[in-house]
Amino acid sequence: MVAAYIDEFIMFCAGLWMTVVGLGYLPLPGNAANQPPWVTTLAGHFKWMGPLLLAIAIALAFAS
Repeated sequence: MVAAYIDEFIMFCAGLWMTVVGLGYLPLPGNAANQPPWVTTLAGHFKWMGPLLLAIAIALAFAS
């Protein structure tokens, strides 16, 4: 039971971080000049993956 709450909390925090990075409020960690181009493409997908992860975490919290 407690493990499910911990899992949902971690999913919520990861979704929140992905949303903030995807919308450009926080930069990606590391040196931006040394990152390969796929990293910026992946960060662009965070715009929709972050809110989806938040919705899944909230749905699992209400289901349990």
